[in-house]
Amino acid sequence: MDLLVEGVWHALTLISRGDPEILAILWLSLQVSGTATLVALLLGIPAGVVLALARFPGRTLLVSAVNTGMGLPPVVVGLFVTILLWRSGPLGEWEILYTPAAIVAAQAVIASPIVTGITLAAVQNVPEKFLLQLRGLGASRIQMVRVVLREARLPMLAAVMAGFGGVISEIGASMMVGGNIKGHTRTLTTAMVLETGKGNFEIAIALSILLLTLVFAVNWGLTVIQQRRTP
Repeated sequence: MDLLVEGVWHALTLISRGDPEILAILWLSLQVSGTATLVALLLGIPAGVVLALARFPGRTLLVSAVNTGMGLPPVVVGLFVTILLWRSGPLGEWEILYTPAAIVAAQAVIASPIVTGITLAAVQNVPEKFLLQLRGLGASRIQMVRVVLREARLPMLAAVMAGFGGVISEIGASMMVGGNIKGHTRTLTTAMVLETGKGNFEIAIALSILLLTLVFAVNWGLTVIQQRRTP
């Protein structure tokens, strides 16, 4: 108990002083996970809308794959992304392994099925009669998609929260494709593991407080938007 209290005290001291290394890790984590979430939204929202509204052979198989991907182990993603980006791999010529770009790629793969699945569920919750009414009014496909997305916008904010929360707290893939290099690819989660292994509990606790604060701040902002009621 004393170790925990002392660790929290040291952690608050480090944060209040604005330790440069901790702040750099925080900024990199926010950049990487924010970019990965944005990529996942750009890929996942259109895919979720298509799976929700379209009917074609193999759709059920694709939906099952998306649902499976929502629980995809990050270490598995890290393994395959590492193989793809390895020097002798298909994308080895890009030379981005052990860079922030590699972490973004791995985290985007993790978050995309989550965004797709939640978008799919949100769009499917739009009443069928509403869709029939749009068709009866002569709405084009683009107009229909636009209106449906507007109707499902509040549930779809959960996709943003789930996607960001899933990647900002992820460690396995980030460690494998990023290498946890100081000042280059060290994120909040990988730094926590490193400092805990070295016995630097005050630094690890400081990083955990920053991680929890960051996740809460993002989710709080999105929740305020989600729960806002228009007149």
